[in-house]
Amino acid sequence: MTAYSFTNKLVNEKSPYLLQHAHNPVDWHPWGTAAFEKAKVEDKMLLVSIGYATCHWCHVMERESFEDPDLAAYLNAHFVPVKVDREERPDVDKIYMDALHALGQQGGWPLNMFVTPEGKPVTGGTYFPPQPMYGRKSFRELLETLASIWKNERDKIFTTADQLTAHLQQKAVPASSEHPELSWEAEEQTVTQFRESYDSLHGGFNQQAQNKFPPSMGLMLLLRYYKRTGDAHSLEMVEKTLQKMFAGGIYDQLGGGLSRYSTDYEWLVPHFEKMLYDNSLFVWALIETFQITKNPLYEIAVRDVLTYVERDMTSPEGAFFSAEDADSEGVEGKFYVWSKAEVLKILGAESGEMACAFWDIKENGNFEGSSIPNRPRSDEDVAAQFRITPEEMRKTLRTAREKLMAVRSQRVRPLLDDKVLTSWNALMISAFARASRVFNDYDFEKMATRAADFIFNNLFDDSGRLLRRWRDGEARFPAYLCDHAQLAVACLDLYETTYDPQWFRKAAELSIDINRLFRNEDGPYYDTGNDGEVLLTRNADGYDGVEPSGNSSLAQAFLRLRAYGLAPQYYDDSQRIFRSFAQHLEQAGASFSAMLGALHFKLSGAKEVVISGRRGEAETELLLDEVRHEYHPNIVVTFVENGGSPETEKIIPLAAGRTMVNDSATAYVCQNQTCQIPVHTVDELRKLLV
Repeated sequence: MTAYSFTNKLVNEKSPYLLQHAHNPVDWHPWGTAAFEKAKVEDKMLLVSIGYATCHWCHVMERESFEDPDLAAYLNAHFVPVKVDREERPDVDKIYMDALHALGQQGGWPLNMFVTPEGKPVTGGTYFPPQPMYGRKSFRELLETLASIWKNERDKIFTTADQLTAHLQQKAVPASSEHPELSWEAEEQTVTQFRESYDSLHGGFNQQAQNKFPPSMGLMLLLRYYKRTGDAHSLEMVEKTLQKMFAGGIYDQLGGGLSRYSTDYEWLVPHFEKMLYDNSLFVWALIETFQITKNPLYEIAVRDVLTYVERDMTSPEGAFFSAEDADSEGVEGKFYVWSKAEVLKILGAESGEMACAFWDIKENGNFEGSSIPNRPRSDEDVAAQFRITPEEMRKTLRTAREKLMAVRSQRVRPLLDDKVLTSWNALMISAFARASRVFNDYDFEKMATRAADFIFNNLFDDSGRLLRRWRDGEARFPAYLCDHAQLAVACLDLYETTYDPQWFRKAAELSIDINRLFRNEDGPYYDTGNDGEVLLTRNADGYDGVEPSGNSSLAQAFLRLRAYGLAPQYYDDSQRIFRSFAQHLEQAGASFSAMLGALHFKLSGAKEVVISGRRGEAETELLLDEVRHEYHPNIVVTFVENGGSPETEKIIPLAAGRTMVNDSATAYVCQNQTCQIPVHTVDELRKLLV
């Protein structure tokens, strides 16, 4: 058992991030009333330090500052230090990140915000060095300055805090709008933004910063635009981006899985952490692109990502873990890079040279003297170099990959953040469900249903309230709008994969909970429930950052539920969301791509499809294949087994009375609950879905 010199109040927490700091000399407190009461009693400001377990600069600042006993002693004497896992408490992170932006600073983590005993933000920043550098004060200098102002010029602090808090409260919820009905103009303008920032050489979109992030939600919007307009350039942008990412260093060529972002525009050098949400959304985009193009590369990529998730990111109980760190043994990327000599030793000269040529493993390396595997050359080009067929080369490389993976598995692994987050799991449940539907893979369906069962069995409290996080047997924190809404979407995806009505019923029940906990009659839905902790602000956000916002997912879920025949109120509620963010959609649509995807569903006049037949019979399966395998982003589908399914017809109004005609598999295509003449062939069905 390790003997620690220091132990603080984080030792009783479950968050891997908080536990990383449990033996700092800093007297960390978890977020809660106790810390703020202590600050009031001792007449101190608080340092609220926010990060997450796989945050590289959080590790750096911990080593440099929070493990320094002298600095910790000063911090403890003059402040009440509080640690927050932003993934457990995105509501706290949102408030103080908005405060940082209001101060004119760029966001990032760690986020270190100094606040009054009432929780009002005063000043802060992200990473602070131990010595003055990068044009920043040292962390110790900052502490001393603030301690002096608190002691001698406190009025300045309260004035700043009150002004900043007032600004945050004013901006927390978009003003209700009498905006006219939104048209396709917002989508057109956003596609223009994507065209103007498109990197035609490497794919993806150039941002102001050097880093390049996976733009999966934007790619899916471009696919919808392609479907609507036939604009070939939109599809080209999607395909080049996906192919370049899948071939780049941002993708783990040996183990599978996408990293958080690339530090260059070529997708070569990633920030090596892997996040569950990135891989989920990447799979969504790959599946939709496959449906349009039928290019087998995208199916290969989907299966590779999901193999990684099943192997490395799935708990024994079937839930999905959150992330893998970038660092191992204190070095970023060490787990993933190779030397050419190492590869040749493992594989032998012949296979080793081929592997090095294929994965760009060079004598001098491509990253700090080592090589990040990537694939800058085509299969045909590399095979020609070794005078073999591409298939012969692939067979050799499959074996090579297994051998290299066996060696890599003996290395010290990066930290695994093994907490289970509801919204992130919902994204991956949708990924497995959609992959099962499109690729006829029952194993994917089992992965999706097992994870969903875990959520419903473990992440509700005794009152039936959905919770945010599970780890080590403990479920905690009232779930947010994003958790409820994305889980509702996942349940609808599971229903359209399994046709088991329990999943539809769960989605409908979640929608009732959403209206009870998060409803805002005058604007978009609140991110936090009305039954939880009262913070400085109660935000209602629509920005699609690393995952779809709660309002974006909710708009999609409500529109789909309405298309199935549930209450017209769902349509009206989705319209209120769109109107609330109308200005954002028109001016900054690229940052609201998931919401624009939901708006696309509405504007397209979504169609409602009922297939009635017998599973396993050829004519039924052909009709189902059309709606399962082809790209129809603006439909909902229900299946009625011959003779009717009482539960399905009871809870899904669209299904009621839709039976087989003349004892033949039958498809009904409806719009606004009004159906056209039923049809029996795939050609007839396809014409009705155009």
